[in-house]
Amino acid sequence: MLVKATKSVPVRAHSPKLAALLSVIPGLGQLYNKRYVKGTLFLLLALSFVSAFSSFIVTGFWGLITLGATPEVDDSRAYLVQGLLSLIAVVILACMYAYNLLDAHRDAKQISEGSRIPSMRDAFQSTWDQGFPYFIVVPSFILLTLTVIFPLLFMVSLAFTDFNLYNSPPAHLLHWIGFDNFKALFTDPLWSKSLTSVLSWTVVWTLVATTLQIALGFFLAVVINDTRVRFKKIIRTVFILPWAVPSFMTALIFSAMFNDNFGAVNRDIFSHFGVLIPWLTDPFWARVAIIFVQIWLGFPYIFTLFTGVLQSISKDWYEAADVDGGTRWQKFRYITLPHAMYATAPLLIMQYSYNFSNFNIIYLFNKGGPPVPGQNSGATDILISWVYTLTFQQNNYKMAAAISIIMGLVVAVFALYQFRRTRAFKEEGIY
Repeated sequence: MLVKATKSVPVRAHSPKLAALLSVIPGLGQLYNKRYVKGTLFLLLALSFVSAFSSFIVTGFWGLITLGATPEVDDSRAYLVQGLLSLIAVVILACMYAYNLLDAHRDAKQISEGSRIPSMRDAFQSTWDQGFPYFIVVPSFILLTLTVIFPLLFMVSLAFTDFNLYNSPPAHLLHWIGFDNFKALFTDPLWSKSLTSVLSWTVVWTLVATTLQIALGFFLAVVINDTRVRFKKIIRTVFILPWAVPSFMTALIFSAMFNDNFGAVNRDIFSHFGVLIPWLTDPFWARVAIIFVQIWLGFPYIFTLFTGVLQSISKDWYEAADVDGGTRWQKFRYITLPHAMYATAPLLIMQYSYNFSNFNIIYLFNKGGPPVPGQNSGATDILISWVYTLTFQQNNYKMAAAISIIMGLVVAVFALYQFRRTRAFKEEGIY
């Protein structure tokens, strides 16, 4: 018996394109797909957002563009804040709107292929199972946006305005001035000289202070770890004591000890040789003193770190080297040093990153001084302390923001370079 072949037809004529087109008004595409609960929720949410935030967003974008129109009435800072919040809200709403379009198109495509419309219970269960990570991440992301991204955007925005002590809201209106602040940093003699001096000293300070504290801590750890040294516990306890004292107290004490007139360093040590060193008034000696203080503060941590690593190296390595006739230097070079550096390299790199922005020691010791003629920065100011001075003492917010952007870019490039070299990043694509 012959059966006549029949042409297969779609289970149901349903247009994904029409569903996406209807979703231009959120919820209509879901209603077209007979997802009535979801469509109603999308439509109600859209109407609620429009009624609640449309005026705020419109005013925010107007304020973000103009920064106000009437001095002593409009506060440019408030308009800038409202504008940035409006911008963040629009980005979030745009993501939700895109999800609305994709959701309607996806459901319509599944229906056109013969899939049944899930019940509300099945839809809720499926959404919960598949979207659980997003329910956890989204609140954290919103909190991160408000506490990190928004202040960062505000700081970046100030770098492109004329906000300083002599043009402060609400008495004056702020204006967008483009890249004039960055141009002044590199072309104006006062700013370019200050930036060059501070940036170069920041690099020198980071490299010299960190390297010396690492070298001292490693040297002391190797010496104390020697089998011929007795009373190891007492010696290690003494070396760790500077770490136990709060760093701000140490910095303040050393600031008094290095005072040019009554400090113990000059009065009780160098005065016997007829020498009085201007530790706090001469740029060179101020930098020497602050490097010394940082070495004192930093070496106990490095000493403790290397002590733990050295004790974990197997004695079998050294015994094998003795059998092969290895000298003390060879054992140090080929056993001790490689093992210590391999185990502590990430933490040592973090020490360089920490000292690059070590505000506490700079500010507490001498507040970045002494002053330098022809500069609006102190001799021992690093980038972070200079930004603090510009912000809270000189009220020069625009230049402080511009310098912060430069500092952030330097740190970001360094961090990205180090991250890309880590083993975790290289193996990320394996799984």
